[in-house]
Amino acid sequence: MVKRRRSYEAGHRPKFLAVVDDSEECAKAVRFAARRCARVGAAMVLLSVAKPPEHETWLGVGEVMKAEAEAEAEKLLDTAAAAVRALAGLEPERIVRIGEKADEVVKLIEADEDISLLVLAAGAGRDGPGPLVSALAGKSAASFPIPVAIVPGHLQDEEIDALA
Repeated sequence: MVKRRRSYEAGHRPKFLAVVDDSEECAKAVRFAARRCARVGAAMVLLSVAKPPEHETWLGVGEVMKAEAEAEAEKLLDTAAAAVRALAGLEPERIVRIGEKADEVVKLIEADEDISLLVLAAGAGRDGPGPLVSALAGKSAASFPIPVAIVPGHLQDEEIDALA
């Protein structure tokens, strides 16, 4: 069961969640979320999800692969956090999870009752909006626990800033 959102209750503060990965559109979602957080006084959460090793391997190789995936996720978070600081003067909360991206996003939202908005960006190419946007804003949108903002992938930085 999803926790009741408490973002605007006493002792709580709304948080906007952006998912950080190596996609081209990721920077657009981070930019919009950072600018919007600064404007409305919300906190920012950056989530990077590393894929688990596909096969269990012997002699600790799986653990090494997992550690490498976590290190790569941390590097992505470093870059995104630097952008948030530069764009909005905020220090974002940084979270690394291991698993499937859509599942981990939902689990984090269920666990943190202050997350009040998920910010994603749609891909601008012919491949469609991207797998995460399709998974989270598609069939499950009617029952999703919080609003989802989808930044169009074709927007330029100035346009994103004006909208945020």
